[in-house]
Amino acid sequence: MNTKLSDAIYYLTALLETSSDAIAIVSSKKEVMFWNTHAERIYGISKDEIIGKNIEDFFRKQDLKLLEILETEEAVCNVHHEPLPDKHVLINSSPIYNDHGGLIGAISIEDDVTNVVKLNEKLSSTTIELQKVKQQANIQNQTGPFSDIKGESASTKKAKDLALKVARTNATVLIQGESGVGKELFSQGIHEASLRNNKPFIPINCGAIPESLFESELFGYARGAFTGASKEGKKGKIELADGGTLFLDEIGSLPLDMQVKLLRVLQEKEVYPIGSNKPSNVNVRIVAATNSDLKKMVKEGKFRDDLYYRLSVVVIVAPPLRERLGDIPILVDHFMQEFSIKHQKQVPRLLESTLLMFKDYRWPGNIRELRNIVERIILFNEKEIIAPQDIIDIFPVSNTHVVRKENVGLLQQDKAAMEKTKIKEALVETYGNKSAAAKILGISRVSLYKKMREYEIPI
Repeated sequence: MNTKLSDAIYYLTALLETSSDAIAIVSSKKEVMFWNTHAERIYGISKDEIIGKNIEDFFRKQDLKLLEILETEEAVCNVHHEPLPDKHVLINSSPIYNDHGGLIGAISIEDDVTNVVKLNEKLSSTTIELQKVKQQANIQNQTGPFSDIKGESASTKKAKDLALKVARTNATVLIQGESGVGKELFSQGIHEASLRNNKPFIPINCGAIPESLFESELFGYARGAFTGASKEGKKGKIELADGGTLFLDEIGSLPLDMQVKLLRVLQEKEVYPIGSNKPSNVNVRIVAATNSDLKKMVKEGKFRDDLYYRLSVVVIVAPPLRERLGDIPILVDHFMQEFSIKHQKQVPRLLESTLLMFKDYRWPGNIRELRNIVERIILFNEKEIIAPQDIIDIFPVSNTHVVRKENVGLLQQDKAAMEKTKIKEALVETYGNKSAAAKILGISRVSLYKKMREYEIPI
């Protein structure tokens, strides 16, 4: 073997080992020629055990996509596969030919998506259980189905009133709103206020599912639908929501081929699992949500117009937080109570000037961002009363921060008072040593003297 060819083998081996996917190569005689470290991790079979052996000694023939490739000589791309029980992968596989066009083997590159599939299934299961608990709690506490949507502003009331009005119908609903405004809370409220509230509420985040898994997640698959499929088959999320509500979040991320099939569900009230010619009848209400401009997507050919019109029978606009400033004190108080209980801490009181900081911010992350800020305040502050200077490091002050004119002087005073206090503390800590104090404060000695004169601190 010449040096260049020898080096090429080392380069190729390093490349295959560097990949984060499981890579296997078999010869035309089914002998394992290559098995990288990630294949060892996924399947629990070491290189020493498998290389040079017949791959059928380790896997059932019906579970091996590689053997299928050797027979058909047809490459596959991003195919969902279950090579072992409870193991999900996305396969890219192709035949390997020599210079004369003769088949010498096949290569399989597999991306382990087991955690994604399990997490999605767990999320659906947990949501169903939480829905049952929540319904029971609503009955006991006599709270309304939209009680989790806090606020009394005009825009909030308008959205809640429309949601409540449409809830007891079977109309398809489209909820529009920016990320973090609480679109799922509206969808849950619609389900709880509907006549379907004793049936499942199944949420799907269309933006979180790999494109190649969409069909099996939505429609499920029949027994023996594909190599490695569960013997019993599997129900899709649409069938699981039968009698109840299917919530499709980030509907704008739904691939075009799935849009066609979803339209058929809306029109025909039936689904075809993968590998089945027999439809299953379903009675499901669809509530969709988006932060995308679907009308624009329709014009650009990225979203089907017929599906858009089917989904937008009733459109509910969940308002952004910047358009419901009057709700901020209510939301802050609610989250303060929630996180004080969660973290077993005393509920602090916010000064009016502190609340003004919340009202003056533009909130690009909406309620989700507000909730996060309040939790950080509860976690990192020990004071009973919280002033603006106490949350300067927590509060997201940025170039989008708009401060009303009447609050400028108040916030400047707070900043000056904080600076003066920190300078005094540094001087006490260093026994009056200006150089050491400046170092603690992260400023030059000249700047320290300037600040001391500004705040009338004895030099």
